[in-house]
Amino acid sequence: MSQAVRDLLADAGRGLGRAIGERAPADRYAIAHLAALRAAAAVLAARARPVRGRRGSAWELMTRVAPDLAEWAAFFAAGSGKRQAAEAGLATTISAREADDMIRQVAVFLELAESAVQRA
Repeated sequence: MSQAVRDLLADAGRGLGRAIGERAPADRYAIAHLAALRAAAAVLAARARPVRGRRGSAWELMTRVAPDLAEWAAFFAAGSGKRQAAEAGLATTISAREADDMIRQVAVFLELAESAVQRA
């Protein structure tokens, strides 16, 4: 496993810890979602091979590079708009339960991402 992949996974873990410590649900949601994005970046860095002309979001790339994580990619892709709204200060409708659910899902995904990069 490369140092870059290790760093991305470590950043994801720190982000998850930071999300847990936040009080505002929108901040918790956004920070946790970003932690998932860093974990996805680690998987992409470990598995992806450069291909000209094929671009897309990390979640779109994940479905091609790591089909075993495609359902997770779809889940987090669906939450991207909500995260962006939270980052812009527009998501006052994120409940504490939604934030808690996101944190739990990111914790599971981080473990799966760590396993995925070890198999790469």
